Amino acid sequence: MDKYVEEGPKNFVLDLSQIDFIDSSGLGALVQLAKKVQTANGTLQIVTNPRVTQTVKLVRLEQFLALQPSVEVALGNLSKDAGK
Repeated sequence: MDKYVEEGPKNFVLDLSQIDFIDSSGLGALVQLAKKVQTANGTLQIVTNPRVTQTVKLVRLEQFLALQPSVEVALGNLSKDAGK
């Protein structure tokens, strides 16, 4: 992902909706990726399911990570950001 953040595109949708479990190392990787994307003036939309969302909320990262319920919603958010 580092290569794509550096070379483009700047906006990403990461679909984790089929993931059953995410641990602390996975959360750490998401935080690092989100920081890199923000530093590159991009956006990262993360599509999750209830289990992943619950884990993210347990560690209070829901305000930092842009969690979305579907790919369609995430893509719509990217379109809104592009229009600004």
